[in-house]
Amino acid sequence: MDLLNDLNLSGIIIGIGTFLIIGLFHPIVIKAEYYFGTRCWWVFLIAGIIGVILSITISNILISSFLGVFAFSSFWTIKEVFEQRERVKKGWFPMNPKRKDEY
Repeated sequence: MDLLNDLNLSGIIIGIGTFLIIGLFHPIVIKAEYYFGTRCWWVFLIAGIIGVILSITISNILISSFLGVFAFSSFWTIKEVFEQRERVKKGWFPMNPKRKDEY
C-alpha cells in the first residue's frame, strides 16, 4: 500500500477496479434475468448490504473502495434486472423459452 501511495497510483488502481467490477455486472444482469427473471433481485440487495457493511468495517482504503463499488453496483443491478426484462419483451435480448409464461 505504501508503494501505491508513494507512486500516487491508488486512484488509478481504484479506477481500474471500478471499471472491472461494473463491467462484470453487465453479463451478470443478462444471465440473472435469463435464468431467474426478476425474482432474483433480493440476492443483489443482500449482496449490496453485505458490501456496504464490509466497506464500512474495513480500514484498508483500496479494499474498502472496491467493496463500496461492489455494493452500489449490486444495488444498481436490482434496477437493471427489471429493465432487462423490458429489453427482453422488446426483443432486444433472447427470452428463456422455459419462462415464456412470465412475459
